[in-house]
Amino acid sequence: MRKSVDSSVELHPVLAERWSPRSYDSSAVIPDQDVLAFLEAARWAPSANNGQPWRFIIARRGDEHFQNISKTLSGFNQVWAPSASLFVVVSTLTTTPDGKPRATAMYDAGLSSALLTVEAHHRGYAVHQIAGFDREIIKNEFGLDAALAPIVILAIGKQAPASSLVDPVLKEREEAPRERLPLSELVVAGNIATS
Repeated sequence: MRKSVDSSVELHPVLAERWSPRSYDSSAVIPDQDVLAFLEAARWAPSANNGQPWRFIIARRGDEHFQNISKTLSGFNQVWAPSASLFVVVSTLTTTPDGKPRATAMYDAGLSSALLTVEAHHRGYAVHQIAGFDREIIKNEFGLDAALAPIVILAIGKQAPASSLVDPVLKEREEAPRERLPLSELVVAGNIATS
């Protein structure tokens, strides 16, 4: 299923066609070379003072890490996400090496996740960002340092047809058109025509 954007200007196809499905092929396997490419794209993201505060936990469907991460998912995420081939838990270092707050930690980790997502889409994979999970269990399960904050879980795999979703609410969401706020609501100041 493709869902290109209805954009006011033409976008690069990788960006225009990227979306976050919930229907995954539960038999698909992602080769190591592709996983390395995702991580390399993330590694080369820009960050404040080149601090690179992002850290990743990689879990493949069927391994112990994947099972443990699946148990932390909340609500309907427990229904669809375990069909993904790979989970990437994205965390960020909230302080600098000298203990000062890292003001751009979340922003930097977001940039890294975005580039990972774009590279994955470019290679034919779907990525869905999951915010609904228990961060404290992740921290405890993987022994994360107090300064390392889990932000999001990326579910990555090959997209399956929407019909593979047994929950009717999930199927309806899968088939719904993509929507975004208009630019006129997002640009709060500046000299640019947004409509």
